[in-house]
Amino acid sequence: MKKFLSVLLVVLLLAAPAAAAEKTLGLVISTLNNPFFVTLKQGAEEAATKAGVKLVVLDAQDDSAKMTAAMEDLIQQKVDAILVNPTDSDAVTPSIMKANAAGIPVLTIDRGASGGQVLCHVASDNVAGGVMAGEFLAKKLEGKGNVVELVGIPGTSAARDRGKGFNEAIATFKDIKVVASQAADFSRDKGLKVFENILQAQPEIAGVFAHNDEMILGAVAAAEAAGRKGIIFVGFDAVDDAVAAVKAGKLAATVAQQPAVIGAMGVEKAVAHLGGEKLPEFIPVPLQLVVE
Repeated sequence: MKKFLSVLLVVLLLAAPAAAAEKTLGLVISTLNNPFFVTLKQGAEEAATKAGVKLVVLDAQDDSAKMTAAMEDLIQQKVDAILVNPTDSDAVTPSIMKANAAGIPVLTIDRGASGGQVLCHVASDNVAGGVMAGEFLAKKLEGKGNVVELVGIPGTSAARDRGKGFNEAIATFKDIKVVASQAADFSRDKGLKVFENILQAQPEIAGVFAHNDEMILGAVAAAEAAGRKGIIFVGFDAVDDAVAAVKAGKLAATVAQQPAVIGAMGVEKAVAHLGGEKLPEFIPVPLQLVVE
């Protein structure tokens, strides 16, 4: 009888479906030198733990060559799916195509890709967020004044879409003029330096919109150092420092994304796909405005 039960147990174990823990997901993040993406990573890790899957996280350090190497590494590891937050929407395309050729499904999160076969894109509606920021700034300016746009990393979908929405909104106000639009690469240090130069070139600035909070916080610091008062600042992401700046009255508003939700949803949808679920091409994560 004992021998029969032992044989039966072996048969049942062999017949059981593969456990979720056998699945491995790869997550390539553009940079972990930004609190937004740190929170996104944490959301993804928590979701992976909950789902019982292994998550391999690689940091591209805002370098497209390192992102390519990270994607190659995950393809060589034969992970079950890859989630990627591109440093550059064009530069990531060949890597996505290699993953496609290897039969590995790819999802993009927060930032999209220009090409390759992407199973699903999980992100906030960045165009809508740009519109939200532009309309808020225009209202605060009562429809008139000179404004500055600090642009994220050129080539990223986030910079392109946020800029598109913002400029579409501002264009409807004939007495508002964008006097400068310069890249500061989503960096606080570069935001400070770029805005220092703009302050010297532009004696009259009423408002500033930056494609992320790191840049707008750099711009706020530059204005404070230069003694320039009365400028209305609007950011994007609602990281902790920005929310604190809103509460302190230094920042008029920031568009709140939900990075933890984006990361978690990316993992959840990858797992759902591996379980046979059909996914939509785009899954939006809601936005809201954090104001004074």
